[in-house]
Amino acid sequence: MRPSTKPISTKPIATKPIATKPSPAKSACLAALRLCVFGLATHALAAPNVLPSAPPVSSKSYILMDAFSGAVVAERDSDNPLPPASLTKIMTSFVAASELAAGRIALDDDVPISVKAWRTGGSKMFVREGTSVKLEDLLRGIVIQSGNDASVAVAEYIGGDEDGFANMMNAHAQELGLASSRFVNSTGLPDDGHHSSARDLALLTAALIERYPDHYAMYAEKSFTYGDIQQPNRNRLLWRDKSVDGVKTGLTNAAGYCLVASALRDGTRLVAAVMGADTNDARFQDAQKLLAYGFRYYETREIYQAGDVLTTAAVWYGTERTVDIGVADALRLTLPRGRYDDLDAVIDLPKIVEAPIEAAAELGKVRITLDDELLAEAPLVAKAAVPQAGFFTRMSDSVTLFFRDLLGMSSEPPAGEPPAD
Repeated sequence: MRPSTKPISTKPIATKPIATKPSPAKSACLAALRLCVFGLATHALAAPNVLPSAPPVSSKSYILMDAFSGAVVAERDSDNPLPPASLTKIMTSFVAASELAAGRIALDDDVPISVKAWRTGGSKMFVREGTSVKLEDLLRGIVIQSGNDASVAVAEYIGGDEDGFANMMNAHAQELGLASSRFVNSTGLPDDGHHSSARDLALLTAALIERYPDHYAMYAEKSFTYGDIQQPNRNRLLWRDKSVDGVKTGLTNAAGYCLVASALRDGTRLVAAVMGADTNDARFQDAQKLLAYGFRYYETREIYQAGDVLTTAAVWYGTERTVDIGVADALRLTLPRGRYDDLDAVIDLPKIVEAPIEAAAELGKVRITLDDELLAEAPLVAKAAVPQAGFFTRMSDSVTLFFRDLLGMSSEPPAGEPPAD
């Protein structure tokens, strides 16, 4: 990032020897050549930093989101609630991953297969009623094979029945801020009350990747065999693009062809969600175009690391004269490529910082702008506690502040240690 003002760099002017005068014909050729070169150079120097619009996408609704920063690179009707079909299973596996992380279930648990699970139609893992299947196998059946039977079996095992599991899905949706989502089953089979949106599914995917990376790794597996039946992962982008490592396809008559895809390149992770495509090929083409556009024209940069100290503030009425101030959490931004050095950071602190100050207390803000547009705002916190000083120090600071304010002087306290009380 650059400061708000830049020093002007100057270059020495090189001296040139005097050349002999060429012939008229040669002069004309040289003049034409100079004009051409000058025109090309002028064009290159004057070329603006053009950011093209997102590519045309045929799907009914879509979004392209940076998974790390949450920034939306491109979207259309991304908040429209639509039937998600088997994209629902991203939430099904998210709930399972959450329960695994909490220690309430384990991958080697034997999960009983009910008649309901066995009879559930649509895509199948081909589990059999009356048997037990390892939870890890069922999760692969959900993620890789898109098995509706596996989804129901896991839902019944975790939630008691599918209605109870749907309540858990909706609780997680609320916690994640998925405003356009409501789940009534674990499979995505058609139901008028079952819906989600491209934005919600991208947010859900980003949360899954961040919170449960080991579980998410399952989405990159290209096939799974159960009961001597091998089924390939339905996400074709796993074969077409080596940077793609997930996540899920979906299809019903009501939903059309749907896809959520995620890819990681050079520290930037993008999530593309497309819903309501007309054909199988269209959903993959739409997602590929969006990912290619995002990686070509945008990048994720870590502006600050968690715990970075950005400035030191003067402190009044305290046992210390200064306190370090910085960010509590890492700050990542999605930027047009090549614009990192054009960022500006503005620190906003109160004119007078008074003790007592608790460690991690919010004292101000840092604002990151690009071309005078606010990109991000983060709280600035105290890196250490500053207790309130004794009576005489406080009285001394009060008198000093009064006269400095009266005379229009700096509000910084005197350097050095506060006087002893």
